[in-house]
Amino acid sequence: MKSKQPAQHLQDLQFFGEFGGVNPSISDSSTYTFMTAKSMSDTFEGNTEGCYLYSRHTSPSNLYLGEALARMEGTEAAQTFASGMGAITATLMQLCNAGDHIVTSRTIYGGTYAFLKNFAPKFQIESSFVDITNLEQIEAAIQPNTKILYCEALSNPLLEIADIKALSKIAKKHKLTLVVDNTFTPLCISPIQLGADVVIHSLTKFINGSSDCVAGIVCGSQEFIEAIKSVNDGAAMLFGSTLDSLRAASILKNLRTLPIRMKQHSANAIYLAEKLSSLGLKVGYPGLENHRGHYQMKAQLNEEFGFSGLMTLDVGSLEKANEVMELMQHKNIGYLAVSLGFYKTLFCASGTSTSSEIPEEEQKEMGLSEGLIRFSIGLDNDIEHTFQQMKECLEICKVLDYVKS
Repeated sequence: MKSKQPAQHLQDLQFFGEFGGVNPSISDSSTYTFMTAKSMSDTFEGNTEGCYLYSRHTSPSNLYLGEALARMEGTEAAQTFASGMGAITATLMQLCNAGDHIVTSRTIYGGTYAFLKNFAPKFQIESSFVDITNLEQIEAAIQPNTKILYCEALSNPLLEIADIKALSKIAKKHKLTLVVDNTFTPLCISPIQLGADVVIHSLTKFINGSSDCVAGIVCGSQEFIEAIKSVNDGAAMLFGSTLDSLRAASILKNLRTLPIRMKQHSANAIYLAEKLSSLGLKVGYPGLENHRGHYQMKAQLNEEFGFSGLMTLDVGSLEKANEVMELMQHKNIGYLAVSLGFYKTLFCASGTSTSSEIPEEEQKEMGLSEGLIRFSIGLDNDIEHTFQQMKECLEICKVLDYVKS
């Protein structure tokens, strides 16, 4: 029997509140009572199902959200975190010991890059940064002490596409754990079905969708999730990156509309990408056939959700990028802001913002132009009107003249 698609998993979710409410009750407690002293000691040993210990370990509200996202990603379990970086760092530190090695994409979120490049070496954990689309380069980077192969399904900010099936084969061959950050492509790509072992999301972005909180999730096997939240040696428990129950409940409500929102984000993004590309502009969007990873992404896509809502536009220089973004904000097209997945369009010059942790020489080597603007396309109802506004801004800033020259 064919497995359910991720949106079907979400559609089938049904949690009842404590008093029969259509939304689950929010657990507004930091600690929980036990009916017997033995059940408390058993819970500390991890032997009691259905008992809550302390909210840093877990809470009913966080478990509801974790269950929903585990179903969406097709994993046995999930653990919530207070941020995407909390989820990433806990996962990497749980899987690695001093002296271990990680192979990762050269084009990843700046915070992840900074952790792997600058912080993890304090614990004798080293990383090799490679072109994630070059399978030979990946294999060549693997060392006897390599433990993790890490990538983003759709990379930040160059929108490179990871061949997750091929990466899974490499990981299994070398007995590595394949960890995939799926923040840019929730529902669009299902990494577990393609062979990933662990899937991470910054819930701050598309999944929550309203830019009003910071949160993260790790989805994986029951064994791994139990390990990461162990009271004795679990990174989730011991690092203390705990998601507040009120926020967990809020994200769970917003998750219900994720399938509808992702379809609209993707539809708007490909419309703008095609229109802007037709003007001769240097547009990056995996839904365009001229995108280097178009066919790779199409091969692993859940097609009804499209190619996600991220798009790039290279206007040639940082000065021009800043001019364009400031005018677009003035014209109410969107906001000059980092992050993504908001109902309004967000834009930033990645080299000086979300990827600023990566040294300039490495940015140039990977092809990150200083004039590259990363757009998170919003849920605009009249996307033709948005295009006309963007075109006007580009004309005023003489970007079209730059292209023609």
